[in-house]
Amino acid sequence: MRASMARVHTTADLRAEPAVSPSEGASADLGDMIPTERIRNVGIIAHVDHGKTTLVDCLLKQSGALSGATMQESRVMDSNTLEKERGITILSKVTSLMYKDHRINIVDTPGHADFGGEVERILSMVDSVVLVVDASEGPMAQTKFVLTKALARGLHPLVVLNKIDRPASRPDEVDSELLELFLALGATDEQTSYDMLYASAKEGWCSRDLSVVASYVDAAAQGQKANGNMVPLLDAILDRVPPPRGQREGAPFSMLVTQLEANPYLGKCALGRVTSGIVSVGDSIRVLAPETGDVIEAGKVTKLFLRSGVQQIEMAQAGAGDLVAISGVPKVGVNSTIASPDVTTPLEFIPIDPPTISVTFSVNDSPLAGREGTMLTSNMIRDRLLREAETNVALQIVSDGKSESMEVRGRGELQLSVLIETMRREGFELSVTPPRVLFKRDPENPKLALEPYEEITVDVDHDVSGNVIEKLTKRKGELKSFVDVADKARIVFHIPTRGLLGYASEFKNDTHGTGVMNHAFLHYGEYAGAFEKTRKSSMICMAQGTATSYALNMVEARGRLFVRNGDDVYSGMVVGELSKDGTDLDVNPTKAKQLTNVRAAGKDETIRLTPVKPWSLEAVIAYINPDEAIEVTPSQIRLRKQILDPTRRKQNSRKRISDISHFID
Repeated sequence: MRASMARVHTTADLRAEPAVSPSEGASADLGDMIPTERIRNVGIIAHVDHGKTTLVDCLLKQSGALSGATMQESRVMDSNTLEKERGITILSKVTSLMYKDHRINIVDTPGHADFGGEVERILSMVDSVVLVVDASEGPMAQTKFVLTKALARGLHPLVVLNKIDRPASRPDEVDSELLELFLALGATDEQTSYDMLYASAKEGWCSRDLSVVASYVDAAAQGQKANGNMVPLLDAILDRVPPPRGQREGAPFSMLVTQLEANPYLGKCALGRVTSGIVSVGDSIRVLAPETGDVIEAGKVTKLFLRSGVQQIEMAQAGAGDLVAISGVPKVGVNSTIASPDVTTPLEFIPIDPPTISVTFSVNDSPLAGREGTMLTSNMIRDRLLREAETNVALQIVSDGKSESMEVRGRGELQLSVLIETMRREGFELSVTPPRVLFKRDPENPKLALEPYEEITVDVDHDVSGNVIEKLTKRKGELKSFVDVADKARIVFHIPTRGLLGYASEFKNDTHGTGVMNHAFLHYGEYAGAFEKTRKSSMICMAQGTATSYALNMVEARGRLFVRNGDDVYSGMVVGELSKDGTDLDVNPTKAKQLTNVRAAGKDETIRLTPVKPWSLEAVIAYINPDEAIEVTPSQIRLRKQILDPTRRKQNSRKRISDISHFID
């Protein structure tokens, strides 16, 4: 099957091809409306850290879409502050470039499973995808997830093996693994006859021939610049990606909104793909609600534009097949239809997978509340969460019946931690409960509970693989495969989502920071039963005040501390973890040494406390116990008991809390 794949270029052709330049697209301006046969809409999908955003950067720079200071920046598409800090893509983004008088619209998507809702939405905008795979790691958990969605849409992927210049790359083995994955996912013969390209996005070249790749790698080893570029990939996009379908002349305008953008001058802008017809600035339009078709709002198009690199290019008109942003309808929402006044039926949208975990956001009611934040009330928190749900359809906001609390449902711990981090930087103070798994009722037997399962893939050293397997088995995981990849052991488990809550920090300790863990949603399955307790008991503060080194020195003998000398503490705050398992222990970290007039015979001993590592949101979400809460302020993250009063807390501890408590109705 793979032997019959078409090869568009020979080695001689590749060496003779000129570098990409802006002049190749000079005959058609990027902001002009061009025929659909000269448009290509393609999405970039991959596992996290396989090089999607770097690849898009390289295409933009070589096509001339970036200029000036932006040419020197890396990961230009990751414009969000958190994206740059964490080195991951959180929001999908659309950009355009001109090549050989064609407009190529590229959608960069997140690679982490927690943001899979972004991937699912953009598939309705594109006609094909470029699947980027690390040439040494091969297909991973998120590779399977995004490929499943693309194949289900009938798309024919282009495959790029990135980081091919690394010494550990294994192109032939990865090619075989990819083909097995395609076949396992039920791909058609046409989909399995994918084009394979080999690239180094960091160095800026791509080729179809491994002998050409070898010459580039040899040149780099000798300190020379490889004479390559991204022309083979751009040509493959023009040759293999079909032009968009859709009637322009004589058809009413309609567009499905896929994403919302906030513009400081234009307000809310709706991004999507024009399905039919032509729209111009000044045209009358209506917003139709998804599914029902009710008219939400009527207005006029005030601006039309597309994005090239980091710049917005204004357009006078756009037609079917274009990916554009429209302003002029501030009440528009994701999955809404923007159309001409004579259109009454909304466009179909892709349903996304349901959320699997939830947390409850409420007002910070600790004794230290209000010292740092400016957004403190429940109404402010509720309004902010509802605004987030308008643009992030993978999140669900549910009122739990209490005026001061809102339940937030999402895909994973990372997605929720990004939301919390964004809000704390905006000045919010919050109290957040531990993540809980969302159960479903079996349609055939409502008394039977179903819980979400995930496929987890770990790459670890062989000497710690036994420990990892033992821990995952205790968490109700089922071993699916164990293979050697380079000098690592790759282990695949199917495990309940409950089993992954809190496991990340434990995995990091077990593998001494050298292991890699990735997971993606698999399906809903039968409830696996209760888990053994995996975390030790806590040390609870019993007084309000300031922690002293004198008291902390005595408390530290009982376990690990979470607070430092001089930190503000209060009754009910978790200040440490006991070294021995048992019941929670009340301690007083505010006790000061009593001074007297009696002269001591010897000098006081110097107190040496173990340095305390500040909490990160991911770490504290993974660590927290069911009866605890996270206090989040703009500069502090504290762990506390949900019930601060010790008497009420002791009474409540006698009640047994079931694992099965939250259902998706």
